[in-house]
Amino acid sequence: MLADMSWDFVVPVSLDDLLKSGAINQYVVQDVLSPKQLPSHLSSFKAALRSQGPVCILEHFDTMYSVLQHCRTVDLALKEDTLEFLIQVVRGLSVSLPSLLMSGTLSAADRKQQLNAVKMSVFLLCKLTENLESDSCRESIVTAPSKGRKKEKASGKGLQQWDSERETVLQCLTQLLQLDIRSLWNLSLVEEEFVSCVTFCCYKLLENPTIGHMKNKPTRDAIIHVLGVMVKKYNHMLGACVKVIQLLQHFEQLSSVCAQAVSAWSSEYGVKAIVGEIMREIGQKTSDELAREGSGVKAFSSFLSELSTLVPEAMIPNISVLLTHLEGESASMRVAVCEVLGEVLVRVLSGDKLDDSGRADRDRFLDTLQEHIHDAHSHVRARVLQVYSRIVNSKALPLCRYTEVMELAVGRLGDKSVLVCKSAIQLLAAFIAHNPYSCKLSSVDLKKPLEKETAKLKEMRENMSEKAPGTYLFVCLILYLVLVHVAHFRSSDCNFLPVQGPEENQASEPVASDQPPTPQKEGGKAADEGKENELKKQEMLVQYLKDTESFALQVERAIAVINNMLYWKTTTVVQEAVQFCVTAREFSVADSVCGVRKMLPLVWSTDAAVKDAVVQAYRRLYLNPQGDSTRAKAQTLVESLSELMVDASLGTIQCLEEIVSNCPLYFILLDISSMFINLSVCSCSAEREVVLSNLDTLCSVALGEKVTEDYLLARDTVITITNITDHVRVMVLSDPHWQTFMEQAIRLIYFLAESPDKLCARLLQRSARLLLEQVTEGGEPNQSQILAQLLSLCGAVAFWQVSHLERSVSTELRRRRGEKEEKEEKEKGPVGKNKDANDSCVEEELGLTGASAEDTEAEFIRKICETELLADGNMLSVFLPLLVKVCSSPGRYSHTQLTTAACLALSQYMMISPTVCKDNIRLLFTVLEKSSLPVVRANTIIALGDLTVRFPNILEPWTPNLYARLCDENASVRLTAITVLTQLVLKDVMKVKGQVSEVAVLLLDPEPHITSLALNFFNELSAKDNAIYNLLPDIISRLSDPERGMKEEDFNTIMKQLFSYITKERQTESLVEKLCQRFRTAKTERQWADLAVSLSLLSMCERGFKKLQECWDCYSDKLAEDAVYQPLLSIMAKLRRRAKPQFKVLYATCIHTHTHTHFTQTPLPKSARRPTRGNSLTYAFSHGLSA
Repeated sequence: MLADMSWDFVVPVSLDDLLKSGAINQYVVQDVLSPKQLPSHLSSFKAALRSQGPVCILEHFDTMYSVLQHCRTVDLALKEDTLEFLIQVVRGLSVSLPSLLMSGTLSAADRKQQLNAVKMSVFLLCKLTENLESDSCRESIVTAPSKGRKKEKASGKGLQQWDSERETVLQCLTQLLQLDIRSLWNLSLVEEEFVSCVTFCCYKLLENPTIGHMKNKPTRDAIIHVLGVMVKKYNHMLGACVKVIQLLQHFEQLSSVCAQAVSAWSSEYGVKAIVGEIMREIGQKTSDELAREGSGVKAFSSFLSELSTLVPEAMIPNISVLLTHLEGESASMRVAVCEVLGEVLVRVLSGDKLDDSGRADRDRFLDTLQEHIHDAHSHVRARVLQVYSRIVNSKALPLCRYTEVMELAVGRLGDKSVLVCKSAIQLLAAFIAHNPYSCKLSSVDLKKPLEKETAKLKEMRENMSEKAPGTYLFVCLILYLVLVHVAHFRSSDCNFLPVQGPEENQASEPVASDQPPTPQKEGGKAADEGKENELKKQEMLVQYLKDTESFALQVERAIAVINNMLYWKTTTVVQEAVQFCVTAREFSVADSVCGVRKMLPLVWSTDAAVKDAVVQAYRRLYLNPQGDSTRAKAQTLVESLSELMVDASLGTIQCLEEIVSNCPLYFILLDISSMFINLSVCSCSAEREVVLSNLDTLCSVALGEKVTEDYLLARDTVITITNITDHVRVMVLSDPHWQTFMEQAIRLIYFLAESPDKLCARLLQRSARLLLEQVTEGGEPNQSQILAQLLSLCGAVAFWQVSHLERSVSTELRRRRGEKEEKEEKEKGPVGKNKDANDSCVEEELGLTGASAEDTEAEFIRKICETELLADGNMLSVFLPLLVKVCSSPGRYSHTQLTTAACLALSQYMMISPTVCKDNIRLLFTVLEKSSLPVVRANTIIALGDLTVRFPNILEPWTPNLYARLCDENASVRLTAITVLTQLVLKDVMKVKGQVSEVAVLLLDPEPHITSLALNFFNELSAKDNAIYNLLPDIISRLSDPERGMKEEDFNTIMKQLFSYITKERQTESLVEKLCQRFRTAKTERQWADLAVSLSLLSMCERGFKKLQECWDCYSDKLAEDAVYQPLLSIMAKLRRRAKPQFKVLYATCIHTHTHTHFTQTPLPKSARRPTRGNSLTYAFSHGLSA
């Protein structure tokens, strides 16, 4: 057969084609062996391979063909042997062919022989590879276990071997195909069937679901190289383009692999045209075709995005074909095109060395991106903002576009999509981190320099116009040419404009003192040119200052908006806002400290992610000391926290204490000052040794002879020493420095003294005696202040006496009881122990173990508080009538400090027992409502909050009076009220009732901080199951009450926020029914309108709409009013827009019914009407309805 090479091997489309006789001299398989015959024939083939070399395939082709025919039935070992033989054949041809092809003496018969051997071996190897790949995929998909351990083991081993052999097969094919074997064909025209045979095998391997995994990277790269050779040498480019599109349509996971392949073919194999061909194929797809693609659209999108990161230069010539998708309906394709534009702008069209064409492309692409910041789809808007973030971070955005893009980003902070808001915050943070301006200067600081330089520019222009020759027309011509030149200069170099000061300008001018004299005309011309240069520089300086001022204004707008976003209910947005505040502070942006301070209360958030974000932010900004030594780090830490501690309130200090307790601090006290002791208050709970090691220094400096010179320092020192001990901290109220020092001193006495009650009794006696002595001696001008201090001392002693009894005395009683029980146990014999054990088992089953003893101790403490603390012989009882008299006589005792101290002390006395609380609760609420001093009202609210925690049943009837303070005319009182009520409600101390509508009103408070706290209240309340859902009907009724007189716009704003918490379908359905039923009881048109607006704010679906139809009788008679008709019409308009086709007719019918009822009913007389929201048809058209 070798001698007579009269036949040609034609690569078949299918295996069976080789069994049929085709054209003349076409090879046909003569004998298909049975599976039993294959082993012996394979042995013969092995021997022939050793003796004859790779051309033995010509004689033994039928043997290999028979293996393919029986591939599903023969053993795996047989197929592996066959694969090994074929690999040896292909390798043999790769070794022998180069010398034969280079010799140039190859005869026609030899050429045919080598060509047949190549085609036969490649065909057999590719087909066997396809079969083995199919078997491998089939085994990985099948989940049923194999029978017997041996088969399972063998199966797994075979699969593993194929994973390793796959790469070997591809390397053999690459080695052979890289040779110039095209000369074996006539006219070097390789038949399409041969190319398809190789490429089909490669694409088959790419369809493996695991081909994209990291472990398969060598195989993936080998496939890409084989296909690269076929594309470059065997005219497979068009076929590869078609196949890539097909793979993307059917295998979404191959988007990254295909992008890598196309990138390799373009860059490594020089076939750059393939990028354009594939882009044209994707660009020519219509919206209808993309809609039918399904997952293929996502694959196209991912492919284009990935390809742009690999070969952005190759995509520029054909990027216009993709721009048509920006007008299409597919959001995924719009995202992909925008990402391509962004990558091209960052990687190619950036820098100062662009030519005119490159600048034009850059500006066109940036304009396109800006348009899609307002895309209809939120995902596109978010991705465009993220693309801009990458552009800004890469410093690829021209300076002249900073202000414009930043303004668009600030506008997106109000987007309804959370993802868009997050992306906008990230973009603004990138602007701050990479801006060419000075963020340290505010717009106010920049105003005067800008006015000064603008005036200077105007003067220079006037001087130029006065000295210019000729007529007015000539002056205009000169100015026009100058402006055109400047504009051209800006457009060509608008990345970072150099700004020189006056000194630099002078230094940059050439010194001409040593030059020879020039004629008068030339000297005048040079002077004019110098003045023109000065004018240009001044214009650039003014423009730079204008851009800087505009940038500062945008930054200030962004900071104001993002600071309010710190209290959003969405965790991820809050985290981004915190990160923005950190970035702004790190770059010393003006007013950035406001956001840092505002985020501080979030350290108490119940959301662990938000709390952690705040802790990490403060750790990054202030608690990350730099220095080589411990002392240096301590100094850095104190300096960084000093800014926050200036004018810090007690609440701020407590928040910092919580943050510091979550951060490891290792420093030594370096200097004693009021600010540093405040810091030690925060740190001592986390690092007690820091204070203990410097206790002597603290006492000698802060509590020494000069204690009267600085009570604030003394107070903070006492707090620091108190915090060393293990105890439960009680919140103290902010007050003048002496009073807070006194409170902490009493606290320290009760924590550390042996008999604190006796010590404090003597202290009260001595203080009262000193007061009487001063009054007797004529010190009347200060008697109100001294009396206030005495009453404050009484209140502090009363409060800490109760705390001492409930904490220390109760603990001591439990300790003694434990010792007594332990002693009795030892004295009992074994019999007694068994008997007690049986009794204790019964008590454990009833849950009474230890309860009776603890109840007895608690009752004992309560009895002491009730009968002994205010008994006639007790020092505290002497001052109670005085406290009542001062609080009940505000006209006589009008001193601010005295009234404040008396009210606070009375509330502390009321903490002693329920009897004292009941006797004086009315007086305390009278003070709350009638006092003209905001500080008294604020302190009283805090005191009543503490009383509510201690005696909830007594305070429960007075709950409306507490809520009434939310409407107080003073902002500080409202702030205190919302803070106290938030704690009481969220800790389930106070039941949430309809009065919570007063909290809702604070969502519109003019004070931003109060608005933030009200928003945070509802955010936290929404975490409780059905809390807001249960309250909404009552809130609507209270806010829509005609007597309240709330504006319609304010009502809508509040309801929009509250209804955003209603996300469950069942809640929506139930609220629809409840609100519709209220139409029956509503009496005024305004109430009908408010109910209709509330219904329109619900996220209604089919079930909610069905319930609305069922309640038709409740509101149908009100449809004549535009204020009712318009919101209800908008509900159906929104439902119809997003409804399925089968429901659109139903919604259209309902719209027709409502419209007919609206126009046929008789409305109220005009005299009874109020202004409505507008013409009904206008409202309908604004919601997408047709006439």
